[in-house]
Amino acid sequence: MSTVSTPVPQEMRPQTAGKRRGSRARRREALLGYLYISPWIVGYLLLIIGPVLASFYLSLTRYSIITPPVFIGLENYIRAFTADPLFAKSMWNTFYFVVISVPLSITTSLLLALLLDQGLRATKLFRTLFFLPSITPVVASILLWRWIFQPDFGVINYGLSLVGIQGPQWLASPVWVKPSLIVIALWGSVGGSQMIVFLAGLQSIPTDLYEVAAIDGASRWHRFWRVTLPLLTPAIFFNVILGIIAGFRTFTAAYIATGGGPAYESLFFVLYLFFNAFQFMNMGYASAMAWVLLLIVLALTAVQFGLSKRWVYYEAGD
Repeated sequence: MSTVSTPVPQEMRPQTAGKRRGSRARRREALLGYLYISPWIVGYLLLIIGPVLASFYLSLTRYSIITPPVFIGLENYIRAFTADPLFAKSMWNTFYFVVISVPLSITTSLLLALLLDQGLRATKLFRTLFFLPSITPVVASILLWRWIFQPDFGVINYGLSLVGIQGPQWLASPVWVKPSLIVIALWGSVGGSQMIVFLAGLQSIPTDLYEVAAIDGASRWHRFWRVTLPLLTPAIFFNVILGIIAGFRTFTAAYIATGGGPAYESLFFVLYLFFNAFQFMNMGYASAMAWVLLLIVLALTAVQFGLSKRWVYYEAGD
């Protein structure tokens, strides 16, 4: 029995040649794309990944810049947690700073954003005034605050003396130095990016929700608590994460205003890391401290992301 082959229509035949040309074109296009981004890739590998890996290796060595690194294993980490009281002191100072400054910064920034969202007559002027401290040069701001907190002729103590109150030593007092630095940090952060994020979040809330809540008899407080705050939780979460990271990285104010004193009460973690690296020339130990800080920030961020599932409300998309 013979079979008769049925001709296959042209449009049903495999387009092998066209597919090969298409795959070559896609490979050429991908290669061209990698070529365009190659400067960034090379820079990222050399300037980010390379130093990170080098710092991890140096954290396992005894290295003072002028001498070759000597591998000592986990000795730097063991020393940090068991034999260095200033490590624990700097960690405590940093946690104190973060726990106090971050909630105050978040709350005050939210209040300022709520004020600017009221449609007041001078809103543009207020926005400018609130934002100015965040763009003022940091060193100039700190020097100004050093003069304000000066115990003998500073503005604050002079004002207190007018009402018969003896002002404290502020930056020179072991008790008041951390609160003073927190005030300096709040002055530069409250009206900056945090306020802008909150303001953007407030302006993205549909006004229909407020109208419906008002029709249902909700008071202004209930509208804030039941409408505004839940819809602002993504912005709050974002600012909390960045605020914690910035708090653990605090350095400039303590370095310029106090140098870590008095009695190491303003010796923050990054400042102590800086002293170990560039004053004591102990790069190995400083690298170990940097990795400890990285792990702490990563752990706190992971915890925040885990807890965010319980309180952060993400509006469903269309």
